[in-house]
Formats: sequence, C-alpha cells, structure tokens
Amino acid sequence: MANSNTTKKYTIWIWVLSIAIPAAVALLFTIRIPGVERLGFLPPIYATINGITAILLVLAVIQIKNGNRRTHEKLMKTNIVLSVLFLVMYVIYHMTSDSTPYGGEGMLRYVYFFILITHILLSITVIPFVLITYVRAISGDFVNHRKIARITFPIWLYVAVTGVIVYFMIAPYY
Repeated sequence: MANSNTTKKYTIWIWVLSIAIPAAVALLFTIRIPGVERLGFLPPIYATINGITAILLVLAVIQIKNGNRRTHEKLMKTNIVLSVLFLVMYVIYHMTSDSTPYGGEGMLRYVYFFILITHILLSITVIPFVLITYVRAISGDFVNHRKIARITFPIWLYVAVTGVIVYFMIAPYY
C-alpha cells in the first residue's frame, strides 16, 4: 500500500487532471487549425476505439474474476492508452471541423440527445474514477481498488458504448 506522501501526490494529480482534461477539451473546441482540411476519417476510427475499449473492459472484468490479475492489468492499461488516443483524435477532429448537427426527427432526436448528454457528462465524471481506480491498483491497495472499480466499470463501459451509439446515430449527417 502507498504511503501517505505518495497518496497525497497522486491525489493532487488526480484533481489536476480531472479538471484540466475537460477544461482543455472545452478550450480546444473553440480553436480551429487554419488551413487544415477537415479530418473526416477520424470519427470512425475513434468510434472503433470506443468499441474496442468496451470489449476490453468486459474482458478485463472476466479476467480478474477468473484470477488472471496480470491479464487484467494489461487490458486495463490498454484501455487507458486507448482512451488517451480517443481523446487526442477527438480533439484534433473538432479542431479541424465544425460540429455536425443531428438531423434525426421525432422521438429518435430525443433519444439521441439523451444519449449524447449523458455520454458527455459521464465522460467527464469518469476521469477521476479511472485515475483513482488505477492509482489504488498500482499502489497495491486492492481492497479499495475493488470498491471503486465497481463504480468505475459501469460508468466507463457506458461512456465507451454510448460513444459508439452516438457515432452511428450522427454518421449519416456528416
């Protein structure tokens, strides 16, 4: 288990990153890279990354339930890397493209915006959960790791799955 100085250091970084990442994304959304063509090939790539993340999250849970801690750890580290790649591509796309308005009508429009809004809010909310869960694991605090992982997993899975759903719902309007 980590000592209190190490825990304090990680806690500060968790707070900093949990605030800085959404703030940076929001800020970067307002910036357009001049003279760069719209990078329309990115949305299907980052939607695929979301889909792979969802699958790997489920596989990671299966692995830990089967006692395969090493495989679980590798899958979870891969998910963190995939999430960072997603975020970088997502920001780059939006720095080269205007947001695409949703063209659906009727009840489907309400469903889309419900999914989109919950996806966005939970994608912000999940950041500190993922970081705390990860820190507890690398610190060897597995009792508390398991406690927060039970909260982190469904939120992260929801964000990954709804990312794919949002992509498929908006794709016809690109």
